[in-house]
Amino acid sequence: MGTTYIQSLKPNVTQQEALRTFSGVGPSTLYWRMCSGPLRRIADVYVPYWLYRVQYNLGRRAHATLFAIDAVNGSLDLFTFPRIPAAHDLVSIYTRNRVAPSLEHPSAEALLRQKVLRVIFQQGFFKVRDLQLEIELRPLEVHVPYWLGFYGHAAARCRVLNAVRRRMEGAKASALFESWLAA
Repeated sequence: MGTTYIQSLKPNVTQQEALRTFSGVGPSTLYWRMCSGPLRRIADVYVPYWLYRVQYNLGRRAHATLFAIDAVNGSLDLFTFPRIPAAHDLVSIYTRNRVAPSLEHPSAEALLRQKVLRVIFQQGFFKVRDLQLEIELRPLEVHVPYWLGFYGHAAARCRVLNAVRRRMEGAKASALFESWLAA
């Protein structure tokens, strides 16, 4: 993939903070070092997300929420937004470290429907009656920044830090990035 300009959410984690996180002394970092080897390097990577407006009724109240689903395979956690990200929420980045979208819009909508239903049921299963979701694609592709920490001797394993939420991601994110790197 060539170098290109993308619109990304502003990261909340700098390179130095990411390096401190990946090379820290906590139990999870020590576990990674024991299982995978030493930290070799870190890199920033950007994942495309599609923004959808989802309308539904919960109880007697109507709700409208903006959800973003990753456009790669839909496996990463959803993002919610109070409004469409404004220009001051975004940065333009010239990079080649971006994962290409590979999900078709109908598949993304089906995955989004399942994930939103899970979110709604967690808010109150007994409030749900005759639930109908209206899903509308918004004309904005936004990238989410992640930091990858590469551990190992011969074969590198990667650990993923979400640079917006400031938290480590799990096995699904690691698998997504490891398969992207292998391709």
